[in-house]
Amino acid sequence: MISAEPTLLALEIGGTKLQLFAGTTDGTLTRRWRHSVDRTAGAAGIRRQIEAWIPEAIDTLKPSAMGVGFGGPVDWRTGSIAKSHQIEGWSGFEIGAWLQKLTGIPIAIDNDANVAALGEAHRGNGRGANPVFYVTLGSGVGGGLVVEGRIYHGAKPGESEIGHVRLDKSGVLVEQRCSGWAVDRRIREAISLHPASPLGQLVGENTSGEARFLGKALANGDPLAQAILSELADNLAFALSHTVHLLHPERIVLGGGLSLVGEPLRAAVSEALKHYLMEVFLPGPALFLAGLAEDAVPVGALLLAAETLRNTPA
Repeated sequence: MISAEPTLLALEIGGTKLQLFAGTTDGTLTRRWRHSVDRTAGAAGIRRQIEAWIPEAIDTLKPSAMGVGFGGPVDWRTGSIAKSHQIEGWSGFEIGAWLQKLTGIPIAIDNDANVAALGEAHRGNGRGANPVFYVTLGSGVGGGLVVEGRIYHGAKPGESEIGHVRLDKSGVLVEQRCSGWAVDRRIREAISLHPASPLGQLVGENTSGEARFLGKALANGDPLAQAILSELADNLAFALSHTVHLLHPERIVLGGGLSLVGEPLRAAVSEALKHYLMEVFLPGPALFLAGLAEDAVPVGALLLAAETLRNTPA
């Protein structure tokens, strides 16, 4: 008798979104549920949302394990959250034990960028490369390193926190220049001085998410949009040069909402990176946009759950 393919769950907890997925051990997504995060409700509000959905998913799908990508550093061995940089109330919370009690199934949890790196390394544009370094450019900036097909962890909490690398001695962080919120702010500043620019016209009365208009403004040949892109690419390339000098990834994958700017961003970062590398390391690692786009975290979480299931005694 052939046993049925087990169903797995994947949970993504970020600073602006909360997503639950069902899928298979090879990382194929079969169902998804998405909710917005109410930042004012804090971690307790997010936990109430999870408590409201999970029982139905458990009863309906009878999953065998769950993988979780969390937006902040975690102790992946114990399932304890070190900190959320976006939502108050998570620090020190034993999310692994809480979810295990809620679901009754094995739980694997890791930083969301680590989980996304795993997804891209196996099912996205990191396939066939080793090591793979993944950068997520979203509400924050995170990184993940996959070596020989597995997430690399240093001493706990051991994340590749490229967003908290300093760009200068004054303490300016990568996240303060390269996150979605940072680029939104930069666009607001720029269009306040140039409201008649194509970018200014596209943004119009919008007061959040301005970065989503950057790609169209670039396609229209807007010099203001090009200047903002060049500034972003230069800062990110400078940060990635440290990654290259220390870790030597064969491939770097750019993901997160800002990566949806597309090829102009990839090309600009790739070109800028060359100026910050030792000559002997040129031309540097190949840069790719995330092949899984915004599904990198859930796909990686399914793969994480599958690994946990394989390692769980029958």
